[in-house]
Amino acid sequence: MISLPIDRTAALAAVSGLLLALAFPRPDWAELAWVALVPLLLVMDKRPFHSGFTAGVAFFALVLYWLNIVMTTYGGLHPVLSVVAYLLLVLYLALFFGAATWAAARLREKLGYSPVLTLPVLWVALEFLRSFLFTGFPWASLGYALQSRLVLIQSADLFGVYGLSFLLVLSNAALAEGVRWLRRSRNFPGMALGVLAVLFSANIAYGLWRMDAGGDAREQRLRVALIQGNIDQGIKWDPAYQEETIRIYRDLSRQASLREDLDLIIWPEAATPFYFQDPSALSQQVAQVPVETGAFLLFGSPAYEVVNRQYEYLNSAFLLSPAGEILGRSDKVHLVPFGEYVPLKRFLPFVDKLVVGIGDFSPGTVRPLPMDGARLGILVCYEAIFPELARDFVRQGSDLLINITNDAWFGRSSAPYQHLAMSRFRAVENRVWLARAANTGISAFVTPSGRVLEATPIFETAVVAAEVGVGAGPSLYRRIGDSVPMAFMGLSVLWLVLTRRRMESAANGS
Repeated sequence: MISLPIDRTAALAAVSGLLLALAFPRPDWAELAWVALVPLLLVMDKRPFHSGFTAGVAFFALVLYWLNIVMTTYGGLHPVLSVVAYLLLVLYLALFFGAATWAAARLREKLGYSPVLTLPVLWVALEFLRSFLFTGFPWASLGYALQSRLVLIQSADLFGVYGLSFLLVLSNAALAEGVRWLRRSRNFPGMALGVLAVLFSANIAYGLWRMDAGGDAREQRLRVALIQGNIDQGIKWDPAYQEETIRIYRDLSRQASLREDLDLIIWPEAATPFYFQDPSALSQQVAQVPVETGAFLLFGSPAYEVVNRQYEYLNSAFLLSPAGEILGRSDKVHLVPFGEYVPLKRFLPFVDKLVVGIGDFSPGTVRPLPMDGARLGILVCYEAIFPELARDFVRQGSDLLINITNDAWFGRSSAPYQHLAMSRFRAVENRVWLARAANTGISAFVTPSGRVLEATPIFETAVVAAEVGVGAGPSLYRRIGDSVPMAFMGLSVLWLVLTRRRMESAANGS
């Protein structure tokens, strides 16, 4: 019998990546996140970068499998090219895992620093770097694995999602040292386990206190309805279906207003697949909806401006008064590369087909919309995964965050659940209500404590309504923002400089 050699280091690293992926929606086995990295940390000293990189490939390959649905089914990309693009992104993201384990191993080797001390700092620093490098892609930061554990995520209003990432990596690093002690290869990690126990207990205590404090209640409240039109992505931009699309949204809005007295009706991103700002029979039909329902109407629509005789296209949200008048427009700030615009388009003309039917959009600015004494902060599509954007809106006076999105691109995958999971953190971080209207789901309301209300199934026509609070509660994160991960980046650089100097000193001494 022929036996094939098994690379134990790579196998255990891959197991860590797969276990970590299972902690995310779906299947959302959150408890795995506390221990998933232990196999990786037990073998990373043998090949520090390779082992972390392997774990990263396994993790992102499983978490982001749905990208192939986006690129082939809706982007029109050839399956082979889709797999190539998907793998390139996975390999890029895996570099951050590899860099974290390499640096931690390096610091232990050259400076004698334990990974229990260094790895949580390095990991958070690199997650933060990933959130803005090359426009940023902070999807599936480690702390998001705890999204369904309400008590545990309350501390997001202190340090954001990065605080939970720190705690999870600390748990894995301390437990790995405990395993080494059981194997008699390390001294008992009493300090590490003690610090973990204190921080974990403090996180639970803080969460229980926050949950008992009644932070979801607000004096001013609005009755809001979310309209989930469930418009098929294949026909959404077909002019032949424009009138039918508006009829669906109009009928659902009327039904919602007949059931209860509404203050605000929300349609999802690009609910009007035409330029609402241009006078037309369809624009008039949309403007009649708030008149008929007696409620304000917020909806997504493409828009444009003429700047220096050049057209700039925008992915926007319009707010109409109960009289059908335009009260304001909010434009998407953080665009999707290769989805809403092509980076370096002059040098990449061959990827133009990826944006067919969408067009090249320009970024807008953070601009809350005033509505009858309240101010609305609009996050369009995947803007909800960027903590700094939601924070900017609330700091500028937004009393209610609204996420309008079209997750039809994701198909029947885990992506809509992952997207909602990350959106929950924006409510907790800023202690503000969030209303989320999605074309094909998941539409839902999120309380300032992160509780999800009235969540809809995906790919079903639905209308849900709830009474939401207006106004933001106290939040340390809103005041300090990402100061902690920025400090961790500085500390990581300092450590690596010290490592370099130690190596130079050793070389000169020899």
